[in-house]
Amino acid sequence: MKFESILKKFWAVLGIIFTIYLILPGPKLPPPGLPDSLKSTEPGDTVQLENVSAYFTDKEREEVIGFYRDYFSRSSFLNLPLPTIKLNHPPEYAKQVIKDTMMTYYFEELVHPFRESLFINGFDWQKDVFTPDRVKEKNKIKVGGRIWRAKVTLNWYPSSPIVRTGIFWLAWTLFLLISQGFIKEFKMIINEVKRKK
Repeated sequence: MKFESILKKFWAVLGIIFTIYLILPGPKLPPPGLPDSLKSTEPGDTVQLENVSAYFTDKEREEVIGFYRDYFSRSSFLNLPLPTIKLNHPPEYAKQVIKDTMMTYYFEELVHPFRESLFINGFDWQKDVFTPDRVKEKNKIKVGGRIWRAKVTLNWYPSSPIVRTGIFWLAWTLFLLISQGFIKEFKMIINEVKRKK
């Protein structure tokens, strides 16, 4: 009985900690514009696709991902840190997530587990692995009277604190009930083994 009481207290404390994490406000969306870059007004980069924005830039991949990781890994409440996982997806995946005409050199995702995520698609025409070197010039990004190194497209997926907290508590309660069932079965097996000895 004592073990079950400890288990319930541990379950409740972890549940409260996780609930605080789930209701903590995330970074403000949409994400800020990329510094020293030009915001795109091309079709599909503004209001045509929900939660999408794009920028023409001369920044390298590491600078772009670093800028958005720094922003996305902090809560808008007291700038508290949020656990953030960086996932590197195959470039082809951008066509499924954002749009089927997406040109891609890299496609990464910043995720707050069980919360929101931010996809970052970068197309660097000079490093494009899908275009032979002899014809890369045709993919030059000419916008605003100059040539840009890359185009970065952002796609973010916010989530409701009420929905994610509700789903968590349903799953967390189910986990407790299943755990209690396993413990009861385990105790019965142990008692049966002891009785046979």
